[in-house]
Amino acid sequence: MLLFSLGAQAQRIQDLANFSGVRDNPLVGYGLVVGLDGTGDQTTQAPFTGQSITNLLSQLGVTIPAGTNMQLRNVAAVMVTAKLPPFSRQGQEIDVTVSSVGNADSLRGGTLLMTPLKGADGRVYALAQGNVYVGGAGAQAAGSSVSVNHLAAGRIPGGGLVEQEVPVRLGDASGTLDLFLKQSDFENARRMVAAINQEFGAPVAAALDGRTVQLKLPANSNDRVTFLARVQGVDVTTERGPAKVIVNARTGSVVLSDTVTLNRAAVAHGNLSIVIDSNPQVSQPNALAGGDTVVVPNADISVQQEGGALQVVQTSADLMDVVNALNALGASPQDLMSILQALKSAGSLNAELDII
Repeated sequence: MLLFSLGAQAQRIQDLANFSGVRDNPLVGYGLVVGLDGTGDQTTQAPFTGQSITNLLSQLGVTIPAGTNMQLRNVAAVMVTAKLPPFSRQGQEIDVTVSSVGNADSLRGGTLLMTPLKGADGRVYALAQGNVYVGGAGAQAAGSSVSVNHLAAGRIPGGGLVEQEVPVRLGDASGTLDLFLKQSDFENARRMVAAINQEFGAPVAAALDGRTVQLKLPANSNDRVTFLARVQGVDVTTERGPAKVIVNARTGSVVLSDTVTLNRAAVAHGNLSIVIDSNPQVSQPNALAGGDTVVVPNADISVQQEGGALQVVQTSADLMDVVNALNALGASPQDLMSILQALKSAGSLNAELDII
């Protein structure tokens, strides 16, 4: 599959850069989902589920006799993940994702018990609880089963409750705030500074390097919000990105940016295939010959090679000419990857080759 991407022209700063410190914070927790219809963990194979239930019940005043073999098919151990948005306040609801860590068949219809969600520093920032929504279905009978979509993970919209805030400070003590470009580019940083200064009619922005633009903020907090909102809405005519060819070796996809060009080159393309067909035969002697019946190996080997004529690739400065030239080779996606690597090594492909 050969695809091409067009370079964007005018874009908002909001799509090109992020303000320093304004980001999500990942949260994670371990919990239990109960109320499953016999699709939970098999505790003999997932002993941590039984241990979790025992610890939970002991906290609720229920003592499980030692040595009790609990076969709980309505409970599943899960990992709960969420993102704490910037400027979150106590009592705000966030979405959480619930994923099975045992051998539960499905989390459909289950309820997540109260689960603390911790940040990278080990502190609890939110609590998660609620009914798990699984966007799939499954059924099994007589040793056969069928499922639609993934049943071992689900979501709880608004299932997390923020308990602790992460302080976010807009700007430092000197009254400046950094704006980070998502992709480092000196020309785009220069254009962004020019567009912001033109918007405000004053030198409020300055580029520190190819990724960082420093902004001078107003002293009043309300004016700062208005200032940053205007900055986000400024349109910037960005420079076309670098010439790049992305090759996905797993899916066979090839993506070209619109700045890719080709120099004149000659390419010979052909496929060599070897087919071995084994047809063993049985050799059986006559009734009075006194011999033994044996299996005689018989193999047919054929070698086929598709046409490998030398084809000239003309100099192409336009993306569509490049696409047409590569498609004219009639190569499969896997062969096209090899051809692109060879063209790059020969100096004919004017682009950075990135294999993922």
